[in-house]
Amino acid sequence: MDDQELGFKAGEVIEVMDATNREWWWGRVADGEGWFPANFVRLRVNQDEPEDYETLQAGDGRAEDGGAKVQSSRDQMRTNVINEILSTERDYIKHLRDICEGYIRQCRKRADMFSEEQLRTIFGNIEDIYRCQKAFVKALEQKFNRERPHLSELGACFLEHQANFQIYSEYCNNHPNACVELSRLTKLSKYVYFFEACRLLQKMIDISLDGFLLTPVQKICKYPLQLAELLKYTHPQHRDFKDVEAALYAMKNVAQLINERKRRLENIDKIAQWQSSIENWEGEDLLLRSSELIYSGELTRVTQPQARSQQRMFFLFDHQLIYCKKDLLRRDVLYYKGRVDMDGLEVVDLEDGKDRDLHMSVKNAFRLYGSTTGESHLLCARKIEQKQRWLKAFAREREQVRLDQETGFSITEVQRKQAMLNASKQQAARKPKAFSRPYYLTRQKHPALTASLPQQQVLVLAEPKRKPSTFWHSISRLAPFRK
Repeated sequence: MDDQELGFKAGEVIEVMDATNREWWWGRVADGEGWFPANFVRLRVNQDEPEDYETLQAGDGRAEDGGAKVQSSRDQMRTNVINEILSTERDYIKHLRDICEGYIRQCRKRADMFSEEQLRTIFGNIEDIYRCQKAFVKALEQKFNRERPHLSELGACFLEHQANFQIYSEYCNNHPNACVELSRLTKLSKYVYFFEACRLLQKMIDISLDGFLLTPVQKICKYPLQLAELLKYTHPQHRDFKDVEAALYAMKNVAQLINERKRRLENIDKIAQWQSSIENWEGEDLLLRSSELIYSGELTRVTQPQARSQQRMFFLFDHQLIYCKKDLLRRDVLYYKGRVDMDGLEVVDLEDGKDRDLHMSVKNAFRLYGSTTGESHLLCARKIEQKQRWLKAFAREREQVRLDQETGFSITEVQRKQAMLNASKQQAARKPKAFSRPYYLTRQKHPALTASLPQQQVLVLAEPKRKPSTFWHSISRLAPFRK
């Protein structure tokens, strides 16, 4: 190694002293100073700020020289980050164009191999993303100051196009389905050869199609990191500072929204499985309107007009409240008893005392009331703490519905049907074969028996032992019937 080259280890932090050269930077570590390749390191987002520029200006002439040097280094760093943003955007646009022209266009020519539904599953809305990204890159190029790159104002571009970035949510949510469909198709050699031919014709790098389709998912998560680095080297007096700060906040929200939608869609399989486990389910599927379990617990439902009290398990989802009855013997088995449409209802907190409508004393109670329909449901909790948790849960449910309406979140018909199909398959796999036995036997969970046991031994284990009848023994002891 040359005497002026800087040696360092992976994970070591280097203080950059001079970054005027794009390929080689001058830096300092604990052991010394020297040149090191810029492409071997990554700019840290949360490193300590250099000495304040205004403080250096207030010092002597040497401090002024130092302040100018720090400012020049910061400007160069900002230039490097801007160049990195533009470079990656150009590469990304080429990548999207290769997918749209190299794969989708060729697939549409082979109607015998691909249906439109299959193409939608595999590629999602990547064509819409391509169109939006072209407009975004065009705006970045217009804001780029070629003579003095560090003066470029890119923050406004992100703010202007932040609404368009939300289309990534649909693509990210569909990506698992694309992987499943690609995995199914690539089991057939003709599809493997076809995809490889598409890649070679478009002169794309040697990566499989599922690798190419992962890029948009990675790209939307990279924007907050790039903007954080840009903000790091943007002086507070810079004209772009406030826009970059606002853009960083906006892109973090977009990434958070996408992650939240991904989590919600992963939960729909669990909701479908829960519904399939409920006995005597009636009405529409839960997923037709709901996609999130907000809260659950046991409450007392007071019905009119007899003021009967019923212990029920309540499950609060967005848009609806489901209540079930526990089995008398198996408390983990639930029977569907009804639902309450939460849209149009308000939650009224009731004071302890006599209820005017039912003419009975209530405690820890609240009412679900519809002012337009007159619908009313009186519910009581065991403790005041449980009541407060339910009231907060109802507030969260309304907030969740409002956010979903603002962001346009919904479950597609394909996603709902697939979740219900998966749940029915799992439920069928868990159900034991039907036997003509009493109810209490069919509800029992018997231990798994090995196939090596003989059939007679299996029946002995499965059937409960019964005491021998003493009826005929008692009859034979009666004297009048003896011969």
